Amino acid sequence: MSSQDAERFPITEEENPRTTNLSSLSSLEIVSAMNGEDAGVAIAVRSVLPDIARAVDGIVERLRAGGRLFYIGTGTSGRLGVLDAAECPPTFGVAPELVQAVIAGGYEACHRAVEASEDDALAGAHDLEQRGFTNADAVVGIAASGRTPYTVGAVEYASRLGALTIAITCAPESPITQAAEVAIVPVVGPEVIAGSTRLKAGTSQKLVLNMLSTATLTRLGYVTGNRMTNVQTRNAKLRERALRILQAEAGIGEERARELLDSADGDLPVALVMIRAGCSRAEAERALERSEGVIRQALELIGKG
Repeated sequence: MSSQDAERFPITEEENPRTTNLSSLSSLEIVSAMNGEDAGVAIAVRSVLPDIARAVDGIVERLRAGGRLFYIGTGTSGRLGVLDAAECPPTFGVAPELVQAVIAGGYEACHRAVEASEDDALAGAHDLEQRGFTNADAVVGIAASGRTPYTVGAVEYASRLGALTIAITCAPESPITQAAEVAIVPVVGPEVIAGSTRLKAGTSQKLVLNMLSTATLTRLGYVTGNRMTNVQTRNAKLRERALRILQAEAGIGEERARELLDSADGDLPVALVMIRAGCSRAEAERALERSEGVIRQALELIGKG
């Protein structure tokens, strides 16, 4: 690729010199080549950990003050945002409104390509506005190339409002890095298949999103130690997980844990507050409502009451 082409195309669109013969390889050789390329993704993410931590600190500050976290993107990037946002309520027991995802083309784009919608620079801002986005919130614009008009426009709109703006991209010095207050740029290089950013770029974005949501909600108190103490017991597997957590956290046997969880109507945080504070279910529920589901704060409230 000439220097002129390099200026015109982001690194995510370049051809990978290590995989130029991909179509002539055997199955084992193809997956080996992919595995070799993937090995560098975690290293690229490691190099931007200070930026990720800075983003987490900013998001925590916004959410503590009553704000919300929004992910916005198109195509693969947008779908990754939808996935991470969707995992927050069952994992951490938070309201669905706390972490929201906006994808160009609407949720239909999660299972069907609606890529033309990414070219509208005003649509991203409009979609945030429709969600009631304010300057109290934080937005993470996800764009592998760093120049998607829909996502860049959304970040610029959020910046004008005074909201916290974060970018996740694999292209240094791209338009979205200029628009965002915090730019997270793991440079993973050209893809195994030129331009297929669902591969290394998508993997790096998924790793960063995992860190943003997990670190943020852990710091906000929705994890105890490394246990999912706010897990929602919506099926048999999750109920068994809740029982194990309750036994470990409260130091009780399985039979007692089942009785306690039943008395809390399957609500693990309520059960934990009840046994730790020695209070009734109603008292535990009131304290958790006041603490927005944070067990540690609920216990402090009961202790002060």
